[in-house]
Amino acid sequence: MARLTIALGQRSYEIAVEAGALDGVADHVAPWIKRNRSLWVSDSTVAERHWPRIAAQLEAAGVAAALHIVPAGEASKSWAELARLTDWLLAEGVERSDTVFALGGGMIGDLTGFAASIVKRGCDFVQVPTTLLAQVDSSVGGKTAINTAAGKNLIGAFYQPRFVLIDPQVLSTLPPREMRAGYAEVVKYGLIDDAAFFEWCEAHGADVLAGHPDALHHAITTSVAAKARIVGEDERETKDRRALLNLGHTFGHALEADTGFGERLLHGEAVGVGMVLALHYSARRGLCASRDADRLAAHFQACSMPVTLQDAGVTADGAELVDHMRHDKKMAGGTLPFLLARGIGQTFLCHDVDLDDVAAFLDEAHADAR
Repeated sequence: MARLTIALGQRSYEIAVEAGALDGVADHVAPWIKRNRSLWVSDSTVAERHWPRIAAQLEAAGVAAALHIVPAGEASKSWAELARLTDWLLAEGVERSDTVFALGGGMIGDLTGFAASIVKRGCDFVQVPTTLLAQVDSSVGGKTAINTAAGKNLIGAFYQPRFVLIDPQVLSTLPPREMRAGYAEVVKYGLIDDAAFFEWCEAHGADVLAGHPDALHHAITTSVAAKARIVGEDERETKDRRALLNLGHTFGHALEADTGFGERLLHGEAVGVGMVLALHYSARRGLCASRDADRLAAHFQACSMPVTLQDAGVTADGAELVDHMRHDKKMAGGTLPFLLARGIGQTFLCHDVDLDDVAAFLDEAHADAR
């Protein structure tokens, strides 16, 4: 087992990484169960795979368990599902002292965390992530949100969980495409400020995607430690530090908006293409060498991941994609900062990007793909 800490004063919490943790889940979550009852949220796919053994353990421990099932898929990060979830929690008699458990991927964690932040003006929640993307990124750091017609994650709150329980073994049931999507977020930590970890990914990425235990454990713990350090320095993204975690997301969210926030392009896939675009755009501006962008693209291609707008199924032109970007949460005073790079492991926040230039770059990217 590895235990890491998010150091946030009174809001500090632990992240436990342990292979087989779900086989002892009742013991792991016992400190957060009040009144011998527990409230769980999961999606239809994850509940079918994992809920029976969790429910059996809780029953054996004398803990009553209620489960709310959300339809699987990014479309459930919506006002409608948030309303259904909060209505269910209230019908179950949730109290401020109760803990709500999020069992699933990023969608479930975001939806459950946001619901927990607003029900009774806030109750505790615990993350039990079941996808690689959620384990290395979205379950840690306290960003919760739903999507709207205007864009992704525009309605939400910073709300930290009380505990995160990560079991790498649950990833054995994950479809290969979802593993690859989550792997993009692993690579991100190397690109931000750890060139040595990016080199490790180049050497061991295939082992991570194949589920080799040692490689998977190293990828998860290194990623979580990196995010814990950054969040501890800048919890609410009031400095430039936490913004580094958004590498690839400004481009990626625009790609997701164009493809409908669904199965056509998974979030991690969009972020992966977005990071390639960010490095290519950095090279276009003379900030880094073209070989850095090519190196990232080659690694993702070796992992059978999309790297171009064409791969992502994006048909919108540059102006349309930039229009999506104008809804980005980071817009301030009509300016949108971009995460760019001076090289592998040298990401920085750039405040002087001309969106018309970005549109022209994206049109060029479309032309190059053809």
